[in-house]
Amino acid sequence: MATDKTGATTTVTKEADRFTISVDGTVAGFTEIVDRDGRRTFPHTEVDGAFQGRGLASILIGEALQQTHDAGLKIVPVCSMVVDYVKKHPEFDDAADT
Repeated sequence: MATDKTGATTTVTKEADRFTISVDGTVAGFTEIVDRDGRRTFPHTEVDGAFQGRGLASILIGEALQQTHDAGLKIVPVCSMVVDYVKKHPEFDDAADT
């Protein structure tokens, strides 16, 4: 668990086709995933407008990429937010398939 910029507790959960982020139990956003042939593609990320500006996309993407890396899958960033995150975090260079 992490906290957002307001200090609220966040939880990132992996589901079949996405990772979601919840704030104090309320789902606030998601990043879609497609797993195929040892690669995990991230086509779209979205955070509810009511939760904008709290750093939730960064928390969500960071956790999703870490879990992907830990699972030994290649990261295929398609979503612009994921592309930008990977560019700023060299710890994912070895896993990024750009």
